[in-house]
Amino acid sequence: MSTPLQDGFSMPAEWAPHLRSWMMWPCRDEVWDDMDETRANYAAVAHAIRQFEPLTMVVRPQDQADAANLLGRDIELLVSDIDDSWCRDAGPCFLKHQSGARAGVSFTFNAWGGKYSPYDADNAIADTILRAAGVPGYASSLIAEGGGISVDGEGTLLTTLSCFPNANRNPDWSVPRIEEELKQMLGVQKVIWLPGNVDETETDGHVDGIATFVAPGVVLMEGTGSPGHPYNPANQANLDAMQGQTDAKGRPIRIHTVPFAENTGRDDELFCESYVNSYIVNGGVIMPSYGIREDAVVREVLQDLFADREIAMVDISRIATGGGGIHCITQQEPA
Repeated sequence: MSTPLQDGFSMPAEWAPHLRSWMMWPCRDEVWDDMDETRANYAAVAHAIRQFEPLTMVVRPQDQADAANLLGRDIELLVSDIDDSWCRDAGPCFLKHQSGARAGVSFTFNAWGGKYSPYDADNAIADTILRAAGVPGYASSLIAEGGGISVDGEGTLLTTLSCFPNANRNPDWSVPRIEEELKQMLGVQKVIWLPGNVDETETDGHVDGIATFVAPGVVLMEGTGSPGHPYNPANQANLDAMQGQTDAKGRPIRIHTVPFAENTGRDDELFCESYVNSYIVNGGVIMPSYGIREDAVVREVLQDLFADREIAMVDISRIATGGGGIHCITQQEPA
């Protein structure tokens, strides 16, 4: 059976035009301390995205009425069994051919190394979304999540050593084998491995909370925080590893850094503090707001990087408690 790379498909960059965005409605009670407030946050993110492009929300049958009430008529619902609400990770990675044809890849999903159960419905949701989108799919036996990769659409992919090679995902896969599978499935020519973050135990150091392409040859990364912050060593190691890197076209990669949201007053271990975990949409960028001084600092950085896009800020205080941010709960479908 041929692979996407062999068939001429590749994953477009996030800033390429979208046909729509996809999300999944919160439903795993053990993740959220206040489901109503979390769903209100999800709805706010969905409405912010809908100002720029269409959006489809995947929702369980028993939650359809509640979702419709909060989301309104301008957001489409796809009714399907799901276990959780992280579309970036359980959903498909959409692909595009230079002819304009589209496809998608479904990686195997095991709830970030078996951290939650059940996860069989989430493992099947990528195929469900691809069928709903009307595009053919490729299946990969690699256990991987969309939050673990970032692509520039021109042959380069970022990922972390702390994630996909982790024994809780792919114990029998070597790093070179994982790299080759990522190349074949996502149509890239070069993989840049960052150390990741072994102390971030919810996703095992997804790259979308650490570093992301924002333009060809340009990467946005988390900087270090106040002295003694537990993530400082990992963030510094990732910054060091990115220094001197070139992309698949041989261009030196320029690095921009932003702080993380360490001054929220939250001390729960899962709370997502990452501004890197923003989401690029048609004509805009949806970024998290925590109600702290750093919000304005990061907004200015993003506006400089995306001078032709509107920066929309959304409160995610009740999403961040589950261990992720705006990028974690969204997935783009290319036009």
